[in-house]
Amino acid sequence: MLSETEIKEILVKQRETIVNRKYGVERAALKEIESKLKLPQVVVLTGLRRSGKSTLLKQVIHKNYHDEDFYYLNFEDERLFDFPASEFNRLYEGLVSLYGKKKTFFLDEIQNVAHFEAFVRRLYEEGFKFIITGSSATLLSKELGTKLAGRHVDIVVRPFSFPEFLELKGVKAGKEAVYKTETRIELRKYFEEYLVKGGMPEYLAYDDQELLTRVYEDTVIKDIAVRYKVNNVAVLRQLYSYLITSFANKFSYNSLKKFIAISSVNTFKKFISYLEETYFAKTINKFDYSYKKQIRNDKKLYVVDNGFIGVLSKKMTPDKGWLLENLVFNCLNKDNEVFYYSGERECDFLTVKNKAVIQAIQVCDELHQENRGREIAGLAEAMKKFKLKEGLILTNGREEEKIRLGRKRIVVKPAWRWILEGGRQF
Repeated sequence: MLSETEIKEILVKQRETIVNRKYGVERAALKEIESKLKLPQVVVLTGLRRSGKSTLLKQVIHKNYHDEDFYYLNFEDERLFDFPASEFNRLYEGLVSLYGKKKTFFLDEIQNVAHFEAFVRRLYEEGFKFIITGSSATLLSKELGTKLAGRHVDIVVRPFSFPEFLELKGVKAGKEAVYKTETRIELRKYFEEYLVKGGMPEYLAYDDQELLTRVYEDTVIKDIAVRYKVNNVAVLRQLYSYLITSFANKFSYNSLKKFIAISSVNTFKKFISYLEETYFAKTINKFDYSYKKQIRNDKKLYVVDNGFIGVLSKKMTPDKGWLLENLVFNCLNKDNEVFYYSGERECDFLTVKNKAVIQAIQVCDELHQENRGREIAGLAEAMKKFKLKEGLILTNGREEEKIRLGRKRIVVKPAWRWILEGGRQF
């Protein structure tokens, strides 16, 4: 058990670390968090390891608490590993002794403490505000849902978006930038880099692929194998390696049996759900109005950030078209329910709102004579089936055109421009 002196040493060092942390690129999620600060609910920041949650806490603390009026605890600190929730009051007493009475707690990586929610609930009822982070959606939602039903709001922190990536590079991409020749050239150049490197903050800062490997290893071992007591870690790794290498391709649980030494469909479902719960990847279904058919149909898996694909995929040569599809999915996945379409032909993405298909999107590296007919036909079939008047083809090239199909039209647009325009279709 930690002594009172040891606890205070930890508290002082942790506070010093968060206050002195670099402010970094101001994240788009900051405004969303600030809008929740006046609400009584616990604000829960979830997302992949090292995606910027702690830096985002720094930004909230600096802008809204002046680096002063708060309590901070970081449970990634090895000195607090296995810290019992029953001892939380000792930490609180240490904070009051050192910094006086405050009304706001910032708790970093709280999932490392079992039964933390009892402490949060008790002080929440006493009028304290909590902003907490964690790397497991299911763990936090389950535990907070039990003790704080209806009393917490969740915000997902993702790797840098392309606009945030540009800000990191010192590039100002105002509304007029996409229309100027000289800035368009610069934006395309940076988009090529972003397409391959992705948006993991530390990796972009230090350009060391080992940082991405470490995030993946910690996700697989700490967040999955240890937490869920997975015995055969080798098979778990084999499955994840296969899925990451085959990202954006259709698969079924039965088809995986041909490549992975797992006989149970339920085990496949369980292992893949673990990867999704850590925010490392996301699976989507073929669209069908029948939920039962959605479940039975083939899936596709997308990785949360393109940088991991280059480091972890076993493919010998990267395919820019697949990378672009993965990137577009991550843009769509922020605000939409996303499916793929498969009939006589295929369309990469359908977005759904209130159980209605509202958008059909096709993605390809370039639109040229060899693939033009196929890409347009797949999109047109989806548009006809769901009675959409307009469709979108996103490319990594310079193509911009409007294609008329009777009363319908298809807009062809570079993906970088679509992103900078806020993901608007037309």
